[in-house]
Amino acid sequence: MTLRTIYAAVITAAVFATTSLAADDKTQLPLTPPPAGIAEATFASGCFWCGEKDFESLPGVTEVISGYTGGRSLNPTYGEVGTNRTGHYEAIRVRFDPKKVSYGALLDHYWHHVDFTDGEGQFCDRGKSYRPAIFAHDETQRAAAEASKAELAETKKLTAPVPVPILPVAPFTAAENYHQDYYKKNPIAYAYYRNGCGRDARLQQLWPERTSH
Repeated sequence: MTLRTIYAAVITAAVFATTSLAADDKTQLPLTPPPAGIAEATFASGCFWCGEKDFESLPGVTEVISGYTGGRSLNPTYGEVGTNRTGHYEAIRVRFDPKKVSYGALLDHYWHHVDFTDGEGQFCDRGKSYRPAIFAHDETQRAAAEASKAELAETKKLTAPVPVPILPVAPFTAAENYHQDYYKKNPIAYAYYRNGCGRDARLQQLWPERTSH
């Protein structure tokens, strides 16, 4: 059991003990194609609850879907991925209007919301399913991601390689419904987890000029 699960379970039980939670909904809906004119990007930055919130705040982003990608099995579940034996990443599929926000802007936003020094997990969550990665949907995205990664290394004057791989896009399975928009459905449990995991404190260390979470 991850620290995220423990934090969420404790606070959810305390606050919603007598309430029927949306967390009971383990339905996994198939992905529908994006609307015309909407592009897609895929990122892994540890906890997908946090990834959703971080990207849904970006103007030009129309939808963020939590899910699993990069693994060996089809239609994985949260329980299976959490064993760290399927090879999947917790990830987000970001749908955006390229007329309002560029892929380059998404990359910049990503680097500001991930611990780019840690390739073994993210913040308090450890293991293969929490590794960071960028999944390029085409050659244009791959080239842009490689360039942004190199720029990050130069800007931060990193002495070690950035341990965030840039991988080809892989089949993406939407996570269970109770994971979608978790921060909206369970704001107290989410805030307790995010603070306890030290996510924003670490991001502040990496980006001292950071003013919003």
